[in-house]
Amino acid sequence: MALRPFNAPGARLALRTKRASERFQGRRGESEVVLDLSRLLSRAFHPSPTGIDRVEYVYARELLERIPNRLAFAAVHPAGGYYGRLSSAAVRQFLAFTAAKWRNDGSADAGEGKAAVIRHMFATRPRPVPRASGPRLYLQVSPHHLDNHDQVGAILRAEGAKLVTLVHDVIPLSHPEYARPQGADEHRRRVRTIDSHATGIIGNSQATIDALAPHMQRGLEGRVVRVAHFGADPPDIFGTLDTDLPTRPYFVYISTIEPRKNHLLLLNIWRRLVEEQGDRAPMLVLIGRRGWENENVIDILERAEALRGHVIEAGEVSDSRMQALVAHARAMLMPSFAEGFGMPVVEALAAGVPVICSDIVAHREVGGAAPDYLDPLDGLGWMRAVCAYARADSRERAAQLARIVDWRAPTWRDYFDIIIDLIEEVTASVS
Repeated sequence: MALRPFNAPGARLALRTKRASERFQGRRGESEVVLDLSRLLSRAFHPSPTGIDRVEYVYARELLERIPNRLAFAAVHPAGGYYGRLSSAAVRQFLAFTAAKWRNDGSADAGEGKAAVIRHMFATRPRPVPRASGPRLYLQVSPHHLDNHDQVGAILRAEGAKLVTLVHDVIPLSHPEYARPQGADEHRRRVRTIDSHATGIIGNSQATIDALAPHMQRGLEGRVVRVAHFGADPPDIFGTLDTDLPTRPYFVYISTIEPRKNHLLLLNIWRRLVEEQGDRAPMLVLIGRRGWENENVIDILERAEALRGHVIEAGEVSDSRMQALVAHARAMLMPSFAEGFGMPVVEALAAGVPVICSDIVAHREVGGAAPDYLDPLDGLGWMRAVCAYARADSRERAAQLARIVDWRAPTWRDYFDIIIDLIEEVTASVS
């Protein structure tokens, strides 16, 4: 996603009230929208974002453009776990700092960066919740504290607001074997909170809403539900010159290293490719941090001498570096077993880069006819596809490039048209 230039368990709230902000002078029937930025603040010391971090950032960016006079910010602050409102001026500065941090090349002084984060943490300290002067919606687009049912209830009472929430996936419940040991229980608590409190629900895909529905005891009826596919920012800095690109044809995979992402398939394929082709084999670049329960994959990455110089674990990289790597790849690989959406699929296709991905519902929903789809267990099929796409005269790659021309990238403009429509419908239901 290109960018434009210690959670505490208790429900500790800044509950003192004051007059409604003069900045919010909405017309009769308009709602004040309180966007929760707990996730971004909690991740402020991390050099690069996760997909959920990016989404929360884009919500702040786009809503500041769309409804600046109706928008307020709040968070369960990482410094103490207190909930409260945030200074809008401080949030704007924090967002600019965050975008610059994600784009940078890692050359900034680490100590200076940490000091800057601490300054932003202080500037965004929680403030009292103002009295509502009209309808108010509390918009949470990350799972940050949804697992604390009582805390969310206390927040909604303090705000006098209805909850609108974004659901990214239900994978810890549908595929608990791919989650952390406590992942299913945490997600079950999140769904309970949504079931109890949510008036509006946003799904990043129809696949996510369909997976959520069986876990909602009160059902989806009577709520405002929308499916909105995440957009892709214009790939205006894809292809940025980078002198440190692999010298041989290469493929990229952008993902946290965790079991459901199926890295083991690719590593076994690359071992076979190196055995058969030696230095003529294409390279594999893995972008993303190490996650959990991935001992087999890490053992291979650290100890498989045969893959040295053929598989590159790039780890967490800046946006500019990631975009350069993607732009020059033969294809993006996405062999994951389960996804709620599949943002790398969208972003690669939007940049005109072919995608070879697992044949799962979420990928089909967003990729349409453009990618090449393979069963995530079909190792020989994946190896044949990699070999075909690695050739300079690849007919398979040329065919997908032709299909990409007819693929329509989802845009953030279309996405937030849907979100604003949902906000107005929820407002009308509570006014």
